[in-house]
Amino acid sequence: MYYSHFGLKEPPFKITPNTEVFYTGGNRGAVLDALIYAINSGEGIIKVVGEVGSGKTMLCRMLQTMLPEKIESIYLANPSVAPEDVLHAIAFELQLKLPKNADRLKVMQVLQTHLLARHAAGKQVVIFVEEAQGMPLATLEEIRLLSNLETKHDKLLQIVLFGQPELDENLNQANIRQLRERITHSFNLVPLQTKEIGEYLIFRLRAAGYFGPHLFSNTAISKIATSAEGLVRRVNILADKSLLAAFADNEYQVTPKHVQAAIADSEFGAEKSKQQAKQSQVFMWVALLVLGLALGYAASHWQQKQAIPSAQKPEIAELSLHQKRLKLQKIRMLIKLALQLLLQPKQAISARLRKKIF
Repeated sequence: MYYSHFGLKEPPFKITPNTEVFYTGGNRGAVLDALIYAINSGEGIIKVVGEVGSGKTMLCRMLQTMLPEKIESIYLANPSVAPEDVLHAIAFELQLKLPKNADRLKVMQVLQTHLLARHAAGKQVVIFVEEAQGMPLATLEEIRLLSNLETKHDKLLQIVLFGQPELDENLNQANIRQLRERITHSFNLVPLQTKEIGEYLIFRLRAAGYFGPHLFSNTAISKIATSAEGLVRRVNILADKSLLAAFADNEYQVTPKHVQAAIADSEFGAEKSKQQAKQSQVFMWVALLVLGLALGYAASHWQQKQAIPSAQKPEIAELSLHQKRLKLQKIRMLIKLALQLLLQPKQAISARLRKKIF
């Protein structure tokens, strides 16, 4: 719809992984190179962890296109496969013919025979396991047993696990420690920083045929980075909707108002707004509580002052002047904090300020 308006030849921010527009920034290129090296080394199990939408599938597709011809790869995308079925699933991906009603031992024998034949032909086989965090632990253990298949010098099968951070939590369980010990290389896909998101946006625009100056203002990029939390998929969604909003306004640069419209129209943006609203309510009640404490403390101080006999006032005033100043200072601090919370409810109370007050 907006392609001709911005001089684009194709959609610049499709969320379907396209290896032709792989962004090497944000450490993605370095991780890809390290993965290729690790797979070529042929040792142990490899783990790649990243949040939802961080680019794990794109990385997996890139590996499949960039690995040398001697390495044959298969893709296991079903995370819910049962332990007794995972060997059959791998055999199916390898296009192996199994006897009817073949049991686990028979499937393992067929797999080993095939892998030995591929090794003799100078080939190496690698399995990419997607969404590994969703696999039952027993299935992960069954996959680990495949890593025991080896010759005198080489592993017959290389395994690469792609998963969300929950994968690390699963691997930390005691009953899966044997698999954890087999992991020789571990990589993390961290969220993109604001500068990297700006570079990513113009990279994708250029790949789609755009040749002009940056379509996204710096403030718009910052707003996208904050809302997307550095996740590539969210960046793509927001960038696409922001361009549509700018097109609807007949403008040629994306500004924060266009990004805000995109955020309001996205599922994760709406959810984040709800969370922020809840946080604002919490801070408002905390502010009111602190203000109440300040007023109560001030009232108590005034009552104590009125209760002092007039004959004793000069003497006590000389002895407790410093204490009175401290009390007044604490009252002012409580009131100031309450006002800050009411005016800026999204800001957290600093630990140092809490310590001073409480």
